[in-house]
Amino acid sequence: MAGGKAMSGKAVQRAPRDTAHEGFLTHGRMRWAKVSAALALLATLAYALVDQAPRPNGGTALGYTLGTIGLLMIVWLSCIGLRKRIITSRPFSLKAWTSAHVYLGLSLIVIGTLHAGFQLGWNVHSLAYVLMMIVILSGIYGVVVYARLPAQLSANRNEATQPQMLEAIRTLDRQLDTSAQPLGKAEADLVRMSLEECEVSGGLWQRLTGSHPKCGNARARDAVQALVNQQMRSGKPDPALTQILFLLERKDAALAQARRHIRMKTQLEIWLYLHVPMTIALLVALTAHVLSVFIYW
Repeated sequence: MAGGKAMSGKAVQRAPRDTAHEGFLTHGRMRWAKVSAALALLATLAYALVDQAPRPNGGTALGYTLGTIGLLMIVWLSCIGLRKRIITSRPFSLKAWTSAHVYLGLSLIVIGTLHAGFQLGWNVHSLAYVLMMIVILSGIYGVVVYARLPAQLSANRNEATQPQMLEAIRTLDRQLDTSAQPLGKAEADLVRMSLEECEVSGGLWQRLTGSHPKCGNARARDAVQALVNQQMRSGKPDPALTQILFLLERKDAALAQARRHIRMKTQLEIWLYLHVPMTIALLVALTAHVLSVFIYW
């Protein structure tokens, strides 16, 4: 009883919330989404309520204020690559930093547009704005693919690594080469088509789309399938040709798995080849933008 009273006299302590599986988009109950929304709303209200003709632009007091905020945010956002190389815990965890990176980056759409006063032209100032929008849009693409594709990659791999997928294709090629020995020249040429005119990855567009309309294995499979069907109708199927068809179909499935894997990996990686260089170009354009303002305005 005494123990029971002691227990009842103490406040019940709740276990800390498990955030191990909390994504960066929802980190801290979407704290940075709220901060970014508030910042964008404040900038919009300031622009709407200023009684000024012509409307505020980059050369006004509000324009300078918004431009300074935007510049500082862009410089800070560009430091995420450095932050990834530093291991720390809260309150500056990488997950929190990434969450802030995403949402503050989105708020720049509003801040940058209001700073420009909706005025664009053929000059370094508009170049900086366009580069900023490219960086933001490529970042949105990166968030989408990183939220969707890793699970699909894992499901497609089926516990097989990319080297294992490629080795499975090479094994099937060796089996095809051996099985084609008793075939006639015409049938052997079809097998050679599969062996010599079949790319697993191909060029950038093929890696991105997974489309290989001229795949030698697919053409060989269709041609052998037609021959086997013809033999089946005549009642004299060739076991060697039937075996070749079986191996071509297995190779087709192995190719499809490997190409899906390469396509998703390429889609995951390609945005960095745009996002990072465009960020560097943006910083250069911003430097020119700021210097031109101080020199000529």
